[in-house]
Amino acid sequence: MKPWLLSGNFNLRLVIVLSGCLSIIAVQPGWAEKKSNRQDIETRYITSPTAKQADNAQIPQLSEVKLPATSAQMLVQAPTPTNLPATPAEVIPISGVKANPTPQGVEVILETTQGDKLQVANRSAGNNFIADITGGQLRLSNGDAFTFRSEKPLAGITEITVTNVDANTVRVTVVGEKALPTVELFDDNAGLVFAVASTETATQPPQTPPAEEKPVTETPQEKPAAQQDDPIELVVTGEQDGYRVPNASTATRTDTPLRDIPQSIQVIPQQVIKDQQATRLTDVLKNAPGVVVGDRSPRDPLNIFRIRGFAASFDTLLNGVQDRSIGNVGFGSNIDRVEILKGPASVLFGQGGLGGRVNLVTKQPLSDPFYSVEASAGSYNSYSGAIDLSGPLNDSKTVLYRLNASAGTNESFIDFYEQQQYLIAPTLTFQISDRTKLTLEASYSLVEGPFDFGIPARGSILPNPNGKIPRNRFVSEPNLNDTSNGVFRVGYNFEHRFSDNWQARSVFQTSLFRLRRDLVAPLGLRNDLRTLNRVVEDFDYDENFYNLDNYVVGKFATGSIKHELVAGFNLSRTNTYIKSLLNSTTPLDVFNPVYGTARAATTPDTDSRNTAQQLGFYLQDQITLAENLKVLLGGRFDIANQEAKDLFEQTNDFRQTEAFSPRVGIVYQPIKPISLYASYSNSFNQAVSTFSAALPEPERGTQYEIGVKADLTDRLAATLAFYDLTRTNLSTTDPNNPQRTIQVGEQRSRGIEFDISGEILPGWNIIAGYAYTDAEITRDNTLTVGNQLNNVPRHAVNLWTTYEIQSGSLKGLGFGLGAFYYGDRQADLANTAVLPSYIRTDAAIYYKRDNYRAAINIKNLFNVDYFVSAQNLNRIIPGEPLTIQGTISWQF
Repeated sequence: MKPWLLSGNFNLRLVIVLSGCLSIIAVQPGWAEKKSNRQDIETRYITSPTAKQADNAQIPQLSEVKLPATSAQMLVQAPTPTNLPATPAEVIPISGVKANPTPQGVEVILETTQGDKLQVANRSAGNNFIADITGGQLRLSNGDAFTFRSEKPLAGITEITVTNVDANTVRVTVVGEKALPTVELFDDNAGLVFAVASTETATQPPQTPPAEEKPVTETPQEKPAAQQDDPIELVVTGEQDGYRVPNASTATRTDTPLRDIPQSIQVIPQQVIKDQQATRLTDVLKNAPGVVVGDRSPRDPLNIFRIRGFAASFDTLLNGVQDRSIGNVGFGSNIDRVEILKGPASVLFGQGGLGGRVNLVTKQPLSDPFYSVEASAGSYNSYSGAIDLSGPLNDSKTVLYRLNASAGTNESFIDFYEQQQYLIAPTLTFQISDRTKLTLEASYSLVEGPFDFGIPARGSILPNPNGKIPRNRFVSEPNLNDTSNGVFRVGYNFEHRFSDNWQARSVFQTSLFRLRRDLVAPLGLRNDLRTLNRVVEDFDYDENFYNLDNYVVGKFATGSIKHELVAGFNLSRTNTYIKSLLNSTTPLDVFNPVYGTARAATTPDTDSRNTAQQLGFYLQDQITLAENLKVLLGGRFDIANQEAKDLFEQTNDFRQTEAFSPRVGIVYQPIKPISLYASYSNSFNQAVSTFSAALPEPERGTQYEIGVKADLTDRLAATLAFYDLTRTNLSTTDPNNPQRTIQVGEQRSRGIEFDISGEILPGWNIIAGYAYTDAEITRDNTLTVGNQLNNVPRHAVNLWTTYEIQSGSLKGLGFGLGAFYYGDRQADLANTAVLPSYIRTDAAIYYKRDNYRAAINIKNLFNVDYFVSAQNLNRIIPGEPLTIQGTISWQF
């Protein structure tokens, strides 16, 4: 009798459906809640922008901050600058910004139901009125941060902006054209209201703000004024403006500032992806120190990469929920940003690798119409197009949609290489009530084209008496190299807020992945070092992944100590089917290839089915002991099993394991811009059966990390991290029986990572980093202890910076420049060959005007020859030479 998780009539899919239904039924009464009636407007605070305020101060820069007291008593007290209002107990979300014309000018409304809890301090600088709102954050209902900008909203006013200064402050800036604006502040049931008057005395009606604020970094120029009776709403969206993202919910499943999380986390926002015209996940990840391309070609649809030395391609998340298929096909035009969580994350997400996780966040529906069209063309007959459509489906804007679709084709410097990509991704959001929301999301991705095997080490990174193998050599067959990677994803995200402090969420996601491959694959060179043995392969791989996650998030206090609790359970199931047929075929002379080999008959090689299930219960508490001292405690208990059937060998095996994964972290902030942190966490990961003996036990991982995070300015942040990772329970050869494996292997990675991102000066953005990674084998019966892990450089540097002209006739013209350095890397675990170090330089020039954007991106500007990765000594992957890509987009 098998253990309960697979016994009897237990049906995991039925449990998933029932659990999702129960989650919805449990909160159904909230659907009928009525919104409270609007209260009368009352004046709460009116200020003269010209008066000097003794109790107002800017957030200090690091050079201006005095060292704090270091007594034992002061170490646990929040530093309280004099003459500043006390920091609120919690961050108040501001869910939207509206602008309505008035006879005197325009009213800017910051939508929040808790405006009376916010502290407002104003000052003036030249013609600028500046109001800092302490205790608030601009954040949409789905958790996305946003910015608001309107150019020339009325006569005499150049610009009005509303932005997040840091994780606890919102800044409203009104720029006068010739004089300081007059601004009054009122408290309304809808939120905080800033009444802005024109600085001009003309009697003509003020200009009306633009009809819509699209998700772009600039607002269109003046438009004809509308009638004053017609209120005009400036719509804000979740598009991230800039290179710095102060918050991320994935790491803790709470809306916590990054500086309060005891873990190294990096976010690559939409602006970076757009500026670099990154079309592959590995292109995006090059901006994260400690993340490198894995043992496959980046030209393939497979997204293979390593984090902190360890493989992480299938430890991926989609909108915060585990989705293994991203390692196969995962990046498209529907992705808004990419989040990288360094180190284990088993507490919230279950089993996974040790190095870290990558989370892809998709674009969500917008409340007002938005349409975008993009087309690009480039080197090697590269052409692509994409559309992005969004808006409401009813007048009340309670049903929203978003549709992303794209198609493209490209060739390569590799001979006979041509690839096609297709994507369609619809999303629907139903705002059932002001507290309940349901989002349905689906996508289908398909990539077709040849498989890139690279070239042998002999003749590329190792000497060959026959000479150098051309980097563009195709070692397969032009008419026998067909690969199709397709994945269909569908799921829901149900959210309900019981109160301002408690909410529940139910998320279900399934991905159905199909890989079909019919090709000729290379093996190894013969003794003449020019004849390459090859095999014909017919390969089918199906993987169906189902995942349900239900959890609650709650805020409460025990005396003066504040808590933010996350508790839930997770069910997942993976069904895998593999079938392959092989046969040897005609070899190839890599120095003088003759193609045209006929397809040989194949014989069965593999026929297996694998089922893996996991049930996990988790609990996490973010504890605020003082405003500058925070503790994170978490734990997860998992029951996981795996059943493997080899239909070819007629074998069957089953194993069930239990695992507890703890997580402990602490953050101390001696001064507001600085966070010192330390953490400890564990992970476990079920190994896939190799049928060498019984199913292996799960791998285990342990990480220790310390670091410092700094808000250098209100738009520039940096992180420095030191880590020590140990991976144990690895399979290695049994010295008493070479036909079997035993689990005594161990690998370790130690390193330093530094990253910085944000805006240095107006218009000047940067994202950069450095990683030192010492990843080695520390215990093994086959490989040499002390060998470096393959494809992992000891030193790596990434730098990308852009500057956009802010004013004058050339306003909107921007330039980008990047340099990416990777040190020497081992081509295999035996350390028999080295991939040499290289520096690749990229550049860009772009121009934005109104709703149009045109860009030219150049990759590998100096046409450097380099090798990006290696699968083994027979498959060394060359990097791409100089390529140019032109892109034009239009938003309307």
